[in-house]
Amino acid sequence: MPSLEDRIKEIEEEIQKTPYNKATQHHIGRLKARLAHLRERAGKGGGKGRGVGFAIKKEGDATVALVGFPSVGKSTLLNRLTGAKSRVGGYEFTTTNIIPGIMPYKGARIQILDLPGMITGASIGRGRGREILSIIRNVDLILILLDVFHPQQLRVIEKELYDVGIRLDQKPPRVSIKRTVKGGIRVISGVNLKRINERTIREILNVNGIHSADVMLREDIDEEQFIDAVMKNRVYIPSVIALNKIDVISKRELDEKLKEIGKRVIPISAINGKNLGELRETIFRRLEIIRVYMRPRGGVVDFDEPLIVKRGSTVGDVCDRIHKGIREKFRYAIVRGRSAKFDGQSVGIDHILEDGDILTIVEGR
Repeated sequence: MPSLEDRIKEIEEEIQKTPYNKATQHHIGRLKARLAHLRERAGKGGGKGRGVGFAIKKEGDATVALVGFPSVGKSTLLNRLTGAKSRVGGYEFTTTNIIPGIMPYKGARIQILDLPGMITGASIGRGRGREILSIIRNVDLILILLDVFHPQQLRVIEKELYDVGIRLDQKPPRVSIKRTVKGGIRVISGVNLKRINERTIREILNVNGIHSADVMLREDIDEEQFIDAVMKNRVYIPSVIALNKIDVISKRELDEKLKEIGKRVIPISAINGKNLGELRETIFRRLEIIRVYMRPRGGVVDFDEPLIVKRGSTVGDVCDRIHKGIREKFRYAIVRGRSAKFDGQSVGIDHILEDGDILTIVEGR
């Protein structure tokens, strides 16, 4: 009987050799739906041979996973960014456990996790891949570190992350699937569907055991995005890509490497610290966090310890972060900063805050 890995490879090969057109779209959609289920089973693994998982306590205002192949310089970079004491060596698999560190930046405390080096096949369990990838699924941002001599590793890393349901720099598809008792599959779309057709939608739903449902699509998506909506176990995480060891090549060679990658990449040297300021700023910006400075009524602002919240947070969210009981006693708030129409504006609990705002909460009796 073919192994799970063999079955995955067999379907992948069939998808690759099948011409993609309107006549084959439903067939490819069915294959991809089956492939998604097989990958999920492979990612969960079995009972035999499973090692002890990694345990890590999340600290700080946000958590970043430092991901890359062995010997790309992850430990050196962690030490540079956080002052942690991750072991550094000129050979593969120096890091066999997760090493955490805290990067202080603009008043925020950002936790960075130095993970064991990823290898091809991590998504099906090679090299403790399942444990590593399960940690990555729960972070706020993924920092992919590449070796300047091996930029092709990016494609491997992206595939391994994709195969375990991690969607980099994407938003969840705007799809609603409501099971019904009878009536078959009914597709309702508010947009003109060009990337997927109703037959493909039905094939994918049938593979997932759904034979009667109302499907609402609010955007034009492809079959893989629709499979993601059906599976409901995908995570959507922003990423930053850094290209390390640029101190050992010429500018011309670096330009060629950046062109080969073809994506927004920050070239750095973890050894000498080149461009680490840009990397810190990019991490902070991609985390979508803002600083809110609290000012007690009649008191002064503490600019040394801002409250760190997600972009889009309201005054009510800040109340909940401080103490759940504040919302019940809330009367109004006074805001100074970018979100205020004028300095000292009185606002309600649903007012959306901006980075650098100064906030005073006024409670009633």
